[in-house]
Amino acid sequence: MQANRKIINDPVYGFITIDHPLILQVIAHPYYQRLRNIHQMAFAHLVYPGAVHSRLHHSLGAYHLMCMALSELKSKGIAITEEEELGAKIAILLHDIGHGPFSHALEKELVPGVHHEDVSRLIMQKLNEEFNGSLQTAIEIFTGSYKKKFLHQLVSGQLDVDRMDYLNRDSFFTGVAEGVIGYDRIIKMLTVKNDELMVEEKAIYSIEKFLISRRLMYWQVYLHKTVLAAEMMLINIMKRARQLIENNREVTAATVELDFFLQNFTVHDSIEKHLDAFCRLDDHDMMTTIKNWTTHSDKILSLLCSSIVERRLFRIKLQAEPFDTNLIAEKNKIISEKTGMTGGDLSYLSFTGEISNTTYDTRDEKINILFKDGSIKDISKVDHALINYENSIAYGEVKKHYFCYLRT
Repeated sequence: MQANRKIINDPVYGFITIDHPLILQVIAHPYYQRLRNIHQMAFAHLVYPGAVHSRLHHSLGAYHLMCMALSELKSKGIAITEEEELGAKIAILLHDIGHGPFSHALEKELVPGVHHEDVSRLIMQKLNEEFNGSLQTAIEIFTGSYKKKFLHQLVSGQLDVDRMDYLNRDSFFTGVAEGVIGYDRIIKMLTVKNDELMVEEKAIYSIEKFLISRRLMYWQVYLHKTVLAAEMMLINIMKRARQLIENNREVTAATVELDFFLQNFTVHDSIEKHLDAFCRLDDHDMMTTIKNWTTHSDKILSLLCSSIVERRLFRIKLQAEPFDTNLIAEKNKIISEKTGMTGGDLSYLSFTGEISNTTYDTRDEKINILFKDGSIKDISKVDHALINYENSIAYGEVKKHYFCYLRT
């Protein structure tokens, strides 16, 4: 007889309790277990060696915070049925299940034209069929079509438990203290009014810390220049492999599934038809393939792959303004002389681009503060708030240009 209650020891929160048979079934499913083999932070471990936690770690952490949030809201008299509670927990547990190998880094290259949230929805629908319709409420909460909007906001919003966990967890595993947030205080201050999730007045400073921590983590960790260089090299590996295939060169991936998506899948194909194959992909498929390609006859592909495996990453520079074309031309000349590469081939070894991040964008759903007198204000309109309309770090995308090139 299968146990209906399990305890998981999490390094961030301590013990996480799973006490519903359906949730245990979902976690035991191969689609979910695949998340063990997908890094939460792609190549961040090449800069922060401790950042080797998985998507499974993150989803369990977000589930734990969802349990805390729902319990807090119910204690304040907010009506949440058992079915809704179960649905919200499953929705957050499966919110990232559609990620492929190396998550965001390869999302546009591996399965062109398909967003991971769309794949998550398709997987949830397939699981719903397997579990006789018992995930329907979870799907509606995940997609935002459920009648109680605040439940979707807990899964996906400006102040969702997804963001709370990844900031806290990524900070823990990287050792970057700037990412630590007061998640427990924020959750204690959550409330609902007019079917909207908001926070009580006493949480203003905790929310500001949350927003600033998110900004710092993006520039210090997620968009760290060396992490960016590694991820761009990974993208170029896929682009080069596809170009070689188009030119009728033999390029074979290490696994049947990855080889299919590399050789045969196009933007005109339906991911739904190949969902099972996609759900057998993880970081191991990609890394084993990269190791195999270190000895490929194509000089560019083998150079890119061996550079990743041996951590000989490209140099990268970041700055506010576009890079001087003379500097780029000079570097390209040196690289061309060293490697013999010219034209389009050289673009794999030297390239420019742009990255950006916004701390708090009012064009998205807002973080509302509920005051004691019943009034509601956006966090950016609170008197003397650190995050305000006049503060440039909050509104205006911060953009940086990068120049990434082979070390010579």
